[in-house]
Amino acid sequence: MALVKSGMLWRQSTILKRWKKNWFDLWLDGILVYYEDENHRQLEDSIHLRINCINIKAGYECIEGLPPEQSSRECMIIIYLRDGSKLALCADSSDDALAWKLAFLETKYSPVTQYDPADDHYQTVAPNAFNTIYVNPRNCGYPQSGSGMTHVWVHENPFYNTGGQIALGMLAGAVTGTVLRSLMWSPCWL
Repeated sequence: MALVKSGMLWRQSTILKRWKKNWFDLWLDGILVYYEDENHRQLEDSIHLRINCINIKAGYECIEGLPPEQSSRECMIIIYLRDGSKLALCADSSDDALAWKLAFLETKYSPVTQYDPADDHYQTVAPNAFNTIYVNPRNCGYPQSGSGMTHVWVHENPFYNTGGQIALGMLAGAVTGTVLRSLMWSPCWL
């Protein structure tokens, strides 16, 4: 997918309501990904705007919440999500906030198409294009492919990697349980 807009924005945390800077990437298929910094090392979260976003407000439309101390209300952006939560953001200027809002709306409402070289036309990609399988019985312009060969494309979400995290969490829980169990019962055996 193509990158629509990227840059630093202030984001209000959900629990402590503190403002911190994050690097945001907005992709053409409507996925908003934000990282701890511009190096893309630590993924904070990703939101699929086409599926989860209800409304987007910017500038003086944002009557809820307060912007960071160094910014004004006209720099704020609030994304209201389907689960009832909201993502409060703040840009460096009012023009930047308006540009982000327009980019959010464009990716939310514009269909994403993918070029099919075999038929020389564009096909619409599903809203959640990851883990989608496309089967094409044509040779797709590859001369080495036979006429009866079927091509299969699988699009996977590059940010979906929870298997290792779950296994590590289970291991940490087992070790913690063993240590606590030994500490709790050791005074009884003395």
